Amino acid sequence: MYLLGNILVSLARVISMITTIYSYIIIGTVLISWVSPDPYNPIVRFLRQVTEPLFYRVRKILPRFFFASGLDFTPMIVLILLHVLSNLITNFLFRYGAGLIAK
Repeated sequence: MYLLGNILVSLARVISMITTIYSYIIIGTVLISWVSPDPYNPIVRFLRQVTEPLFYRVRKILPRFFFASGLDFTPMIVLILLHVLSNLITNFLFRYGAGLIAK
C-alpha cells in the first residue's frame, strides 16, 4: 500500500502543477487580449489554441446575459471552475494517498 500511496500523492502534485500552469496560460490570454495582439504571432496563436476549445464549451453553456455588457466573463468562470475541481481532486488524492502511506 505504501507504493500506491506514493503514486497517488505524486499524481495529486502533477495535477496541481498542470492546473497551475493552465491558470497562468488563461491569465496570459486575458492580458494579451487587452492590447489587440497580432493574430499571426506564434505566442498568441498558442494561447488561443490552448484556451479557446474550453472557452467555446463554456460559452455554449452560459446564458446570453453574461455577454450583454460586452465583457467576456468566460476566463473568470473557467479559472474558478478549474480551481475548485483541482482542489477537490488533489485534496482527495493527497488524503487518500497519505492514508495509505501511514498504514
